[in-house]
Amino acid sequence: MNTTTWNAYKFALIVSIGGFVFGLDAAIISGTIRYIASEFSLSDLEIGMVVGAPSLGAIIALFIAGKAADVLGRKKTLIIIALLYVVSAIASALATNFIMLTAARFLGGLAFISLSLASMYIGEIAPPKIRGKLVAANQLNIVVGLSAAYFINYYLVMNVSESSVLFSTQNVWRTMLGSEIIPALIWTVLLFRVPESPRWLMLKGKKEEALRVINLISEPEEGKKIVDETEAYLKSDDSDLSIMHQLKNLFSSRMRTIFIIGFSIAMIQGVTGMNAILFYAPTVFEQLGSGVNASFLQAIYIGITSVVFTSIAIVLIDRLGRRPLLIFGLIAVVVSHTTCWYGFQDATYQLDQASVAKIAEYVDIEPLAPYIGQTFESDIEFKNMLSSIYDSNTLRLAQGHIIEAAISVNALMILIGILAFIAAFNISIGPIMWVLFSEIFPNSVRTIAIPFFALITSTSSYFIQQFFPWQLANFGAANTFLIYAGFGALGLVVLYKFLPETKGQSIEDLEHTLVGTQPLKGPSDTPVAVQK
Repeated sequence: MNTTTWNAYKFALIVSIGGFVFGLDAAIISGTIRYIASEFSLSDLEIGMVVGAPSLGAIIALFIAGKAADVLGRKKTLIIIALLYVVSAIASALATNFIMLTAARFLGGLAFISLSLASMYIGEIAPPKIRGKLVAANQLNIVVGLSAAYFINYYLVMNVSESSVLFSTQNVWRTMLGSEIIPALIWTVLLFRVPESPRWLMLKGKKEEALRVINLISEPEEGKKIVDETEAYLKSDDSDLSIMHQLKNLFSSRMRTIFIIGFSIAMIQGVTGMNAILFYAPTVFEQLGSGVNASFLQAIYIGITSVVFTSIAIVLIDRLGRRPLLIFGLIAVVVSHTTCWYGFQDATYQLDQASVAKIAEYVDIEPLAPYIGQTFESDIEFKNMLSSIYDSNTLRLAQGHIIEAAISVNALMILIGILAFIAAFNISIGPIMWVLFSEIFPNSVRTIAIPFFALITSTSSYFIQQFFPWQLANFGAANTFLIYAGFGALGLVVLYKFLPETKGQSIEDLEHTLVGTQPLKGPSDTPVAVQK
């Protein structure tokens, strides 16, 4: 590996550490739910608010992120984002009530914009031949962060001790949330070592500084091409378009194919349920009857599977291309969710004397006496019965143990279905969305397009996180997975029709492929409808 390629890798990997912090933040909350729900007496919707608050913060941040990245630069904006992670982690760990915790997590959500800015930055510094690999590295760091969170949660849950301040039942969730502070600080420091995006420097008229950065990351021929393309863009009519004119271009008929691709993949990343599983992993596995401690262990399987298949995606994404991986992945998503639907649909719930005796240490078993021997055909019926005899705080801590005692289900089939979904997502939708976002948007809409479609995926993810506990309680696990399968099938049909292959092409070449042979015009010109 030559020096310039190494530099491109180094800078991209530093920026992608934000993905690790994001993954840690996203998954660490999954271990805290039963504790904070009990401590703050939270309803299903309030749990959703705590879990979904970061996604809501990300939605707000997306309205200003593009402008901030343009005015301040990619580097300074990323440093501000890293500091937001630090403040959020400290405030979350010290929260004394539901409102303070939700607000602290909302603040951290403002930093979730790091994902779209990282893909923008990496797309602008990476040579085309390794761009897919480097952008996908951000996704790898996300899943490494997820895995770290699940390991931390499992370790802390298995070592809960009332004799320890940090490990007590009352405070263990604070230790979980506080574990994010150190990696966020490390990322903040390392960001000072990366250069500014050369494309941004060129746009700001800082050609000499841009050339220094380009020479660090590109061979002479590659660097000359970047300079020539950027200078040609600066001379075009659309190099200084306002936000409104960028939006007008984005919604123009010539951008239809790009818009359909961006909208479709942004939606399916959220609505196929990945964040429901990531943010509520122990809760999901409790539905299998795994028990509380085992559910935290099984969450680790999610992290390991994510790392393995994201690594495979990084190897294959510049070999096989984006399109075949995405299509294969979506087919696997539909099959895996359908498998989970079938498994939960076939589950029954029945308590006998022996199973009731096993849960006596977790809950008062006397109210269960009238229901011994009664069979419940769905999780909704069974949970409604439990809600009628126990208060919500009791159920938050004991429901997993009760389900474990009562359920009759093909747990292995559902576990395989869940892990197959994790594998399919991380070899396709997860990394490829950000790769496509870094590639398909022309310079004339790039500043607004990446945050706009990141807004769509953040919004869809927010609603999934917000309503997942309510969805489980009212629709049941089987129908929840069936809904996710339906969304995956719809995305498969649309992207199979519209998504071309993008590997190995420059941003400018892709503009010619997806939009036409003539550049998009500025506000004083009439666009020429040129379609390939």
